[in-house]
Amino acid sequence: MASWQMQEAKTRLSEVIEEASKKGPQIITRHGAERAVILSMADYRALTAHKPDLRDYLLGGPKLDDFEIERDLDPGREIGL
Repeated sequence: MASWQMQEAKTRLSEVIEEASKKGPQIITRHGAERAVILSMADYRALTAHKPDLRDYLLGGPKLDDFEIERDLDPGREIGL
């Protein structure tokens, strides 16, 4: 991934965007610290395309239609109080 200083990225924004679409994500730094990433639309869509919503996630769990619980009939032991 290429790294751009904030001021340079602002000046050459068109080039940064073009590089993101050709070579992948571009990191923007400020005072040496990573601050942002510019992605191509293809990369962004790939990241966000497979996000199930909460309803689909919950309904996609194991099916419990035939789930039965058998109760143990053992009364346990008697305790004298």
